[in-house]
Amino acid sequence: MNQATQLARVIIRQILEAGITDAVISPGSRNAPLSLALVAAQRRGLIKLHIRIDERTAAFYALGLAKASNRPVPVICTSGTAVANYHPAVLEASHSNIPLFVITADRPAELRRTGANQTTEQARIFGKAVRYFSDVSGGAYPLELPLNALQTGPVHINVQFEEPLLGDDNDSWLDGLKINPPRIFDRKKPGTLASKSTRGLLVIGHDRGGLEVSAVNKFIEDLGWPVICEDPLTFAQANAHASLFLTSTTITKDLAPDTVIVIGRTTLSRSVNALIKSARSSFVIDPRIATVDSDRLADKRFTELPELYVAPADPEWIAKWQKYSERTSKVVKDISNWSEPLIAREIASNLSKETALFIASSRPIRDLEAFASTRTGVITYANRGLAGIDGNISTATGIASHHGSAIAVLGDLAFLHDLTGLIHRDQVNLRIFVVNNDGGGIFSTLPQRGVEGFEEVFGTPHGLDPAAIAASMGIQSKRINNASDLIQELKAKVEGLSVVVLDVPNRDTNADLIKELSEKMKSL
Repeated sequence: MNQATQLARVIIRQILEAGITDAVISPGSRNAPLSLALVAAQRRGLIKLHIRIDERTAAFYALGLAKASNRPVPVICTSGTAVANYHPAVLEASHSNIPLFVITADRPAELRRTGANQTTEQARIFGKAVRYFSDVSGGAYPLELPLNALQTGPVHINVQFEEPLLGDDNDSWLDGLKINPPRIFDRKKPGTLASKSTRGLLVIGHDRGGLEVSAVNKFIEDLGWPVICEDPLTFAQANAHASLFLTSTTITKDLAPDTVIVIGRTTLSRSVNALIKSARSSFVIDPRIATVDSDRLADKRFTELPELYVAPADPEWIAKWQKYSERTSKVVKDISNWSEPLIAREIASNLSKETALFIASSRPIRDLEAFASTRTGVITYANRGLAGIDGNISTATGIASHHGSAIAVLGDLAFLHDLTGLIHRDQVNLRIFVVNNDGGGIFSTLPQRGVEGFEEVFGTPHGLDPAAIAASMGIQSKRINNASDLIQELKAKVEGLSVVVLDVPNRDTNADLIKELSEKMKSL
């Protein structure tokens, strides 16, 4: 047996013994030893392989799988630019503590800086974005993979393979394999959070800092403070539409908290973040403080939910939050014109229980925060580590692969950004709703609107038909422009991969509607 084959089999056997059930491969020559070892393992039913020809798509697909399963997912590529194309997903995984296991194949180290084909500096290419890195060569026996490091985010091993790259077909190396997942080490003791404030507020970021929903629910119950949440589809106790009614300076002054507890990150609403900053004291609960957010400021910081010693909230304070939330709900219910706020409202209210929902960055996730009524029963995901619009189709497809089916809500630019995510050979049940306003709709709601050259460098109209593009790739697609058709699509069973394009009024009209709704907050 040649050295490359032996090294690959050592690596793959450890992956299998760790209980890893899925792996993603980007096809290539230098990673052939790893690919063939995984094929042998799949033949024995030990792992499921997912093949993606575009490395960026592959990495985001693996990210989605890891995000949904909360288990490590290896993603494997050949050398050269293939490695660099993993970087966006690695960054997202790093800022979200997702266990993405990046394995890159490389030429032998002696070929670096010699002009050898497809050879570059792959060692430490991801910098501080990974929790562990190793540059592995054929002489690195015995080899132990850094599987425990994946508990806090992505890991990268760069594997040098010398030719020949093809070995024998013998799969006896898989005999006697025993599944023994790595132990989860948790030596932390819960801290204590004490507050005498009767005007306290709990703010929950979109992903809860990765904390379990059940644990956060108990924390909410024990705390007894008003709650606002970037994800209104998970916590029914939250006061809906906070990001909308807090656009009123009068309401913001009336609801100024003395103390704020933030779980996770708040990355969506300027009005919510302004309210947090106005508090005299603040507490942050987020495991990422120990990894990527080590400089985050607060009076006290926790990496897990602490024990509570707090005063009961003032009943009048609680009633104020409920009042503004209920009055705003009436305004939102009165939205009748086909628009992006109406779409967000209807998506939130018509999703069936246990739906897995991926929400793209930019306007879709902000519209759901502002216009969705609070509820439970939806399993929500979003790439909010760095809030990019890249790789969204691929991430959603990975999530659907884990859950069996899923729904995704994307803007038109996010859809166009990741078209190769539609290329797949796996059976996947995913319905993608594309909110199509022909460009970057969020910029019409920002100060950039109206500046010289706005449409060219911010609006970026593309003039394309996303439904026709999907159809040209063999994907079932349609276009709709009314609420009744939207509700019908939301309630229909998700079978296979499909695209539903929601054609909406132009971006300025949508921005004007959002401004109009904000103006109504002044008279609540």
